[in-house]
Amino acid sequence: MSARFYADVALVPGSSISLPEQTARHVQVLRMQPGERILLFNGRGDAEGEFDATVERMGRSDVEVTIGAYTATAREAARAIHLVVSMPANDRMDWLIEKATELGAASIQPVMSERSVLRLKAERADKKVAHWRGIAIASSEQCGRNRVPLIHDVATLGEWLKKTAPLPAGAGTRLLLSLQDGTRPLIQAVAGTGALTFLSGPEGGLSAAEEAAAIACGFSPVTLGPRILRAETAPLACLSLLTLAPGGA
Repeated sequence: MSARFYADVALVPGSSISLPEQTARHVQVLRMQPGERILLFNGRGDAEGEFDATVERMGRSDVEVTIGAYTATAREAARAIHLVVSMPANDRMDWLIEKATELGAASIQPVMSERSVLRLKAERADKKVAHWRGIAIASSEQCGRNRVPLIHDVATLGEWLKKTAPLPAGAGTRLLLSLQDGTRPLIQAVAGTGALTFLSGPEGGLSAAEEAAAIACGFSPVTLGPRILRAETAPLACLSLLTLAPGGA
């Protein structure tokens, strides 16, 4: 199978282009030679597939290719699944981004909640988001996805909830992973169509006030069962249940 690369440029069959700097660097690392074939994808518009391309020239800092035929390849989940994640500490967020991409998340919103250990602001937050977007691109290249999930800028949970508009009837479902008694099992809450948004807390969970604020914004509390999963495991368990099960999203 040809090597796959994400290229954030227009891809038109029959045209010759210089690959974006980061994409060109990856091609050069593999020591590819003129005449070799690669696959490119950009996830733009309705493009759900990938383009054949042939390496024409390998420069010191640039790579020129000719774009070949487009092949439509449906690898996205039939139902858009969005994660709102209270960022776990250390490198666990990197791991979460990588695996959520493989499992088909449409977008990931990193948030800081009351009990979050990881706190990011200003330049440090921008650098982390750029790093996570790179992880999502690399994971998409590896797993065969032709769309890179959107990684949003970091926000506090309170800020994000204030900006979250009410959902029109039938427009989707919002679910809150909760440890409260009396919550519905997740599998009972995901019937129907439309986008799904999962809000998941940090180590120690969301506070009672945060859960109440989320419920006021249309989130319904659900549970994954009697065991307490780690902050980076819970949202991935939701994705696995919905995108890997037969007939899933």
